[in-house]
Amino acid sequence: EYMIFRDIQKLLDATVVCGVELLDNTIEQGFASDLMSDVLTLRNNQIVLLTGLCNIQTIRTAEMADIRYLILVRGKIATEDMIELAKENDMIILQTAYSMFRAVGLLWTSGMKPLY
Repeated sequence: EYMIFRDIQKLLDATVVCGVELLDNTIEQGFASDLMSDVLTLRNNQIVLLTGLCNIQTIRTAEMADIRYLILVRGKIATEDMIELAKENDMIILQTAYSMFRAVGLLWTSGMKPLY
């Protein structure tokens, strides 16, 4: 079942940091990790990545994996460098105060499928 990113934003009470033009896009699967080495092993780029790792390497890793949808959990705040690079790569970044566990649970119970 696909979810509209705008609905994800509402579900997670999240702030859109950049990529507001992508809010009407749909996504089916999610992946949650703070280990960017795990993200680089993914074979599916049509996912939303939930992470608490908040630095420029997060955006660079997502760029290398062709992931355009990011959710920063645990109240993490994207830096200006992160936002600039995300905009250059047509990415959307959401920020939520929710823990990764809570965010994943809410997405799961709303129909999002895990990548694995």
